[in-house]
Amino acid sequence: MLTGRQYRLDLTPEQAEFAERIGGVCRSVWNTALEQRRAYRRRQVWIGYHEQARQLAEAKQEFPWLSQVPGHCLQQTLIDLDQACSRHGTWKVRWKSKARTRPSFRFPEGGKIAIERLNRRWARAKLPKLGWVRFRITRPLGGTVKNATLSRDGKHWHVSFLVEDGSATPERHDNPGSAVGIDRGVAKVATRSDGRFHHQVFARDREVEHARKLQRDVARTTKGSARRKKAVARVAHLARKIRRRREDFAAKTAHALATGFELIVFEALATKNMTAGVAPRPDPGQPGAFLPNGAAGKSGLNRSILDKGWHRIELATRSKARSTGACVMTVNPAYTSQRCNVCTVVDRKSRESQAVFRCTSCGHTEHADVNAAKNILTAGRAEFVQPSPGVRAGARKPRNRVGRKA
Repeated sequence: MLTGRQYRLDLTPEQAEFAERIGGVCRSVWNTALEQRRAYRRRQVWIGYHEQARQLAEAKQEFPWLSQVPGHCLQQTLIDLDQACSRHGTWKVRWKSKARTRPSFRFPEGGKIAIERLNRRWARAKLPKLGWVRFRITRPLGGTVKNATLSRDGKHWHVSFLVEDGSATPERHDNPGSAVGIDRGVAKVATRSDGRFHHQVFARDREVEHARKLQRDVARTTKGSARRKKAVARVAHLARKIRRRREDFAAKTAHALATGFELIVFEALATKNMTAGVAPRPDPGQPGAFLPNGAAGKSGLNRSILDKGWHRIELATRSKARSTGACVMTVNPAYTSQRCNVCTVVDRKSRESQAVFRCTSCGHTEHADVNAAKNILTAGRAEFVQPSPGVRAGARKPRNRVGRKA
């Protein structure tokens, strides 16, 4: 099974400068190749990776700075761009900015990467044209290195090794037949159908106020000045602390779910659509004026949704499920918070508040998030039908009719 191992590098000043140069060249190749693809699309012509790789080899003879960096890193940049254009479309792929995009590049040939353990805390790796680089080995590699990716986060460089650890996904989960539904919310990050809550405050009130103060400091500086760079670095440092807490919470929650349950059901939430802005409402009586549209309240809700990291929890759970044999699936989130899990009657009035659900039909009372998680689990069980010995593996599953009104 392929897995990732990330470590913090201890580069010398010369190595850090050369790594920045490699990242800058890869960014230039990405932007140039993307502009070329868009220019071809405007003329109704298509260009792929192989043609761009051939033109890149010819460009090295004309531009010597392209030959100063490892050629495989540039080829991997073109491969990543080709995959991004195939997945999202040429016009939806973003440019790489020098200020907002952190430098990153990959060495694809794991056979040319040598790893040596120096002592209990430190090890070193030999990378093409970079030489021996030291890194803090906080956990064993546990397998054969397939490739290595270098990236900078703030002022620190990190290396991520793709390792083949030799393990395989188990055929059966340790707790066969166990299942859980997960309701993701704002008041509680994740609520399980068995009544347990997974919640953590990632940014404390004092840190929120400090972040606002740092943002004001950035606004008072001049663009391009040294004071502005320092102010932006302080804002980014605080944002990284909060992001790492969110990643740690997602990893711990994913471990608890993947090891404890065979079937894990999430809602198929469209977070991008849920956090979209509110359209303005022009005042017909006063040209140029607008009516109140609740944009301030919606922006606060959007910040709360994005702060919880809903999609990160689902991704971490899918990654952890590979090693436990769990099945992660998503269901339609329609009416899961308004349906009673006992009598299956849908009524928006049953949701009295954020935490109270009292069915108007049968009188069932329960925590609103727990009731929604149970509905999610019911819908997931209806779709999760394991093929019996007499049914072929590709047989069509029955449609989910849970919760439909009679």
